[in-house]
This record gives sequence, C-alpha cells and structure tokens, in this order.
Amino acid sequence: MHKKSVEIREGSWEALGPEATAIRRVVFIEEQRVPAEEEWDGRDSACRHFLALQDGRPVGTARLLPDAHIGRVAVLAEARGSGIGVALMQAAIEAARRDGHPRVELAAQTHALAFYERLGFEAVGGEFMDAGIAHRNMHLPLQD
Repeated sequence: MHKKSVEIREGSWEALGPEATAIRRVVFIEEQRVPAEEEWDGRDSACRHFLALQDGRPVGTARLLPDAHIGRVAVLAEARGSGIGVALMQAAIEAARRDGHPRVELAAQTHALAFYERLGFEAVGGEFMDAGIAHRNMHLPLQD
C-alpha cells in the first residue's frame, strides 16, 4: 500500500472556494446538521483559505480570519486520521505567524479538544453551544 501524497494549497475564497464549499457542505451541513445559513456567514471572502489534497483530490479545508481566528476546519470522513487536519492546522498557524499575530484562536467542538491540545492549543472559558454543537474557545501563543 502506498503512502498517499498530501498537498496544502493556500489562497483566496475566489481560488479555493468551490472545493472548500463542497467539503464544508458534506462535513458541516450534511454530517453535523449545521444549518446552511449558519455555515455560510458571509466572512469567507475576507479570509485566507487552505485546501488539503490527498493524491490530488480535495479532502479538507480550513480558513484563517483576519483577526487570527482559525475556523471551518473540515476533513472528509474517508481522509480522517491520516494527518490532513494536522497539516491544515500547521498551514493556518504558520500563515498567522507570517502575518505577525501574537496568537491564534479557535472555537473547537468539544469532541475535538484533544486534537487541538496535541497541537499546543489551550482551552479557555466554559463550554458553549454553536449551531447546536458544544464548543470551547482555545488559543495558541505564537512565539518565535
């Protein structure tokens, strides 16, 4: 069995939006039952986007908001557990570091807290509901 190649592309919503839209629709709207009007918040055009390709096929996405919040991290079910989420997060964190942000933040679904903690994120504050899913805020300081 060959190791699948992974490529992370970084770009605008105009460049990566069609593939990111398809992935987010499957993961958030279909699998997690997030209402479409909550998923499409109108902020995508202001964000930097990341698209993960596995053997040339789009399988994951994430976005970095101008204020260094990482969000909409989504990986298709068949690609989960293969390092795609980590690669997307590393790309978004590195982009925030290049932009000079002192830290990155995100709102993690509580089932994913351990994933983000392995990347160095720390949970802050209490649990809250977003789109009917329990979340906690997390942050990661960016030191050189």
